[in-house]
Amino acid sequence: MKAIGEQAMLYDFYGELLTPRQRQIYEEVVFEDLSLGEIAGEQGISRQGVHDLVKRCDRILEGYEEKLKLVEKFKASRKMVEEIVRLTEQFKASPQMSLIDRIGQIAQDIISL
Repeated sequence: MKAIGEQAMLYDFYGELLTPRQRQIYEEVVFEDLSLGEIAGEQGISRQGVHDLVKRCDRILEGYEEKLKLVEKFKASRKMVEEIVRLTEQFKASPQMSLIDRIGQIAQDIISL
């Protein structure tokens, strides 16, 4: 399985595109950390069925990301905003027009994402 953090981020962006049953089981595995056996008993399916459903959801969510790139764009935007914060702190310490120019360029990059 993928790292929980990556699963959670993909789910945050694309989870609403899963069926209600897929969402429920996926949330129980990823967010509530229930065992496959617990979920299987609760849902009336096998542990293997739960495992297969979670894997299928992972593939579905990854497929959406491959096509739409929303998580990738979010991460890139976040990195650029962090750089803006760092540059503004530098500017406060020592005002330089080159820093303002760089901040402006980053802002344009974010807009064009």
